[in-house]
Amino acid sequence: MAGAALRAAGAADFRAAGVAVLRAAGVAGVRVAGAALRAAGVAGVRVAGAALRAAGVVGWRATVGMGLTVAKLGARRDPRVPAPVSGGSTGRRGYGPVMGPVGLWTTALDALSAARAADAAARLEEQGWAALWFGEAYGREAFTNAGMLLGATRRMVVATGIANVYGRDAVAMNAASRLLADQYPGRFVLGMGVSHRPLVERTRGHAYAAPVATMREYLAAMATAPFLAAGEGRPTVVLAALGPNMLALARDAADGAHPYLTTPSHTALARQALGPGKLLAVEQGVALTTDRETFLRRAHAHLEIYTGLPNYRNHWLRLGFSEEDLCRGGSDRLAEALIVHGDEQAVRMRVAQHLDAGADHVCVQVLGENPAQLRAEDLARLAAALL
Repeated sequence: MAGAALRAAGAADFRAAGVAVLRAAGVAGVRVAGAALRAAGVAGVRVAGAALRAAGVVGWRATVGMGLTVAKLGARRDPRVPAPVSGGSTGRRGYGPVMGPVGLWTTALDALSAARAADAAARLEEQGWAALWFGEAYGREAFTNAGMLLGATRRMVVATGIANVYGRDAVAMNAASRLLADQYPGRFVLGMGVSHRPLVERTRGHAYAAPVATMREYLAAMATAPFLAAGEGRPTVVLAALGPNMLALARDAADGAHPYLTTPSHTALARQALGPGKLLAVEQGVALTTDRETFLRRAHAHLEIYTGLPNYRNHWLRLGFSEEDLCRGGSDRLAEALIVHGDEQAVRMRVAQHLDAGADHVCVQVLGENPAQLRAEDLARLAAALL
């Protein structure tokens, strides 16, 4: 427990505690302060950036001016928070898979053969990426893809962002996710979502129903689904949630939320809606370029499909954008709000804004001229700056 660890360190206050515990753990210049604190038995101690620097920790989370705390990787489950119907959170209470504060979101692996995609995932893990998120729309099926990526890596957390509930019934979703959770303990996160009407009706041939009611019924069916196979593994479950009602459902019936195409201000609203003890893993688009025209070209191309989807349009209107901002591809104002551009420092600061607003984890999606291209050079630069 945190108190015992602090007493063992002989600490008089939190700042001294951070230094004492880190020193007791033999930390001198490590990049991942959270792991060192957990190794020292600390759970829920807020250690300021200044204390980390005093202890010789030089990772980006202790950078001057960011105001970050390793408590986002700390503390255990608050017993006052009702247990979700799913497996267990990876959120601010620090149980479940350890994804770290920054991960990667990409669909570019779909453009590679299975063998090359597996090799690419292994290389990303070697760069230091602790979590890999991917979507499910017109490419690979979520669970077979996750199994391939988990098998190709050793430690990396693999997360669906998201698995479409219209792609399988609740019994199949439950069975597939529990197998992966059992085979790869602590390494699989099940992100679930209701997708969008055009994809569901035109592509899959289903009738698209009210999103929140559909997800509520689906989660209830998963909770009671028969599962007679051996194994006790259960995945961490997060919901694609943007609006207040879906966020409330993520709080009450899942382990957290995975907002996509959003802003730090929304992250603050999402944390308030979720409350403590729930995982908040947000996606953040990145154009690693200092040329404004290049940024706008990439951003507008990326937003082309999303600005035609009602779920996102309603979300952005709630955030204060106007109908003029929601033109096909989005306005420059919308692009600048949703996608960070510039050098590594600009990306780092945007990630910090999300974390300070209450996110536990930020998965960056690197945009290029071709969405099917895995931008290896940009990913290497970001890995050096963020991980």
